[in-house]
Amino acid sequence: MSQKPIAVAALLLLTYFVSAQSATSTARPRARDLGLKVGILPAGPLDAITDVAGVEVGQTTIIRGDNIRTGVTAILPHSGNLFRDKVPAAIFVGNAFGKLAGSTQVEELGNIETPILLTNTLSVPQVADALIRYMLNLPGNEDVLSVNPVMGETNDGYLNDIRGLHVSADDVLAAIKNAKGGPVEEGAVGAGTGTVAFGWKGGIGTASRKLPQSLGGYTVGVLVQTNFGGVLTIAGAPVGQELGQYYLRTQLAQGFPQNDGTPTKDSAQNKDKADGSCMIVIATNAPLDARNLKRLAARAWLGMARAGSAASNGSGDYAIAFSTAPQLRLHSSDKQPAQPAELLNNQVLTNDAVSPLFLAAIEATEEAIYNSIFRATTMTGNGHTIEALPIDKTSQILKEHRVVQ
Repeated sequence: MSQKPIAVAALLLLTYFVSAQSATSTARPRARDLGLKVGILPAGPLDAITDVAGVEVGQTTIIRGDNIRTGVTAILPHSGNLFRDKVPAAIFVGNAFGKLAGSTQVEELGNIETPILLTNTLSVPQVADALIRYMLNLPGNEDVLSVNPVMGETNDGYLNDIRGLHVSADDVLAAIKNAKGGPVEEGAVGAGTGTVAFGWKGGIGTASRKLPQSLGGYTVGVLVQTNFGGVLTIAGAPVGQELGQYYLRTQLAQGFPQNDGTPTKDSAQNKDKADGSCMIVIATNAPLDARNLKRLAARAWLGMARAGSAASNGSGDYAIAFSTAPQLRLHSSDKQPAQPAELLNNQVLTNDAVSPLFLAAIEATEEAIYNSIFRATTMTGNGHTIEALPIDKTSQILKEHRVVQ
């Protein structure tokens, strides 16, 4: 028998499996695809952080061999030179077990002057170096002697060879240069490639909320990098409990035996933990100064709580919020000559007017967390496997609790 038909058949079979895998990946739903409506406010057209006009997102996903599962996610408040057109910004620290670079200058000056990058814990120095070099090389920055790179991280060392320091300068530049508006890829991509959430595969997720015109018509968009635990709760439904995977399950099972038996050692040590981290980036076109942006960022913590975060000692949770309102940008000359004192006389929202934006941030954060888990696919790396959240079982639980139809 000729070997050619066998080779052709093998190729067709391989193509089938690749196509099937791709179809399975793209078939993973977002929260809204399941009929899940989080909160009361409407989402933007894309239900993504890029619903805030001008915001761009780029990602580099690094999957090599059996052990490398990591990446970079870049969020650009606008596509111009951020050092020359800084945006007002603030950072809220939920639990500071993390390595958020650049936070003290943002706290002091109330603005951001670089893209915001997310990566893994041990790659922060390399990513910072690459981001600084990128900013110094931008046209107009030839005289710049100080750059404050802003980046967050979560520890993907369970699925990724984190000690190998596999994120390169080229990976960072690719994420920044590929940044664009429009739909945002979610799940096990970019900085979320190797993350774990509630014992299931976590990743990158995004969502948005738009206020009615009577409240200003402003948009709030959120992007999350989920790598934390607790008791997964979806729109109030105890999904984690009913799936038998949640924080302290092992200890509770020892004191109160369950019908399905005691969890395995792997489950006890890795799938029922609450440690980890969550990075949250919040964008809005509402004219907010740094003070109210920090108050806005603080509300993201409530979105995490709604999703079931246990706020453990080992969770590094940060929210970075910025405004894209053009009138609030801090412009600087590319030559920076000596200038007389300059007065800023920009109108910002009053405290009372910010309350609806607080709710928008809570709802968008909660839904972004769900999207990060719903869209993520099962991943094996570093000798471990983390399963994707079972959609069919989850959907059934949501129906039983009348969360969806």
